[in-house]
Amino acid sequence: MNSTSTPRDVLAIDVRGLVRTFGDRRAVDGLDLALARGASLGLLGPNGAGKTTTIRILSTLARATSGSVRVLGLDPERDALELRARIGVVPQELALYDELSARENLEFFARAHRVDARRVKERVDWALELAQLAERARDRVTTFSGGMKRRLNLVVALLHEPELVFLDEPTVGIDPQSRNHVFEMVERLVHDGTTLVYTTHQLGEVERLCERIVVLDRGRKIAEGTLAELQHLPGLARSHALRVTSEADAHAAQAFLAQRGVETRLVEELPGLESVFLELTGHALRDDDA
Repeated sequence: MNSTSTPRDVLAIDVRGLVRTFGDRRAVDGLDLALARGASLGLLGPNGAGKTTTIRILSTLARATSGSVRVLGLDPERDALELRARIGVVPQELALYDELSARENLEFFARAHRVDARRVKERVDWALELAQLAERARDRVTTFSGGMKRRLNLVVALLHEPELVFLDEPTVGIDPQSRNHVFEMVERLVHDGTTLVYTTHQLGEVERLCERIVVLDRGRKIAEGTLAELQHLPGLARSHALRVTSEADAHAAQAFLAQRGVETRLVEELPGLESVFLELTGHALRDDDA
């Protein structure tokens, strides 16, 4: 989406010429970024690409050196308090109180997010159910596994029903079942029309969860588009595959093509390790082992 041709009032994020410097180093270098309301964006890049700095600026936690930034139509510097009430941030570092129970954490953060007192219990119950932690609601967070903490960390950011959610590597260090459940939680948000910005080093997560992808490197945007658009960028190496459902069909197709002078190589497509693991051990969460 081109921010110069799209009205600002339909954009959740509208960034033009964003620069952020630290001394002589430009962490963000002239970034343009546009995201429609209700869309999901994967922000990718190697370490030092400027992803975290960009997220911090968009979520009111850091100031831009120069450039124009609008988030939900607001200026993150001038309108910080108003904007914080409308966004959710899921940080990479866990932001929980270990000595409090899951319910106590959620009640505390609900009040911090200024959820109406009459709706706190409703929202906390909703969050516990979404994270599948209702049965452990009164247990202290210090007794939780890494996956349980990650799920709780995510729903904390959703208590006040934000319009836009930033997720910074929300699946770091967790088991496959919890990771899969986090994906399902994020997919539910997308389905419900929440705008998402998702950063990760796990490219498969972005393929699954995000409509659009922006690739950053050295503070600059080097590519943007849907996965299909990025796959067809000029100069990328490509291979072509013919998928069949049985070995007999594969050999028949290979023989047919050979008769027409087409050289082929038969390769069996196998499931990835995570798919194998989930099929063997199930998709159900294993929180009782914590």
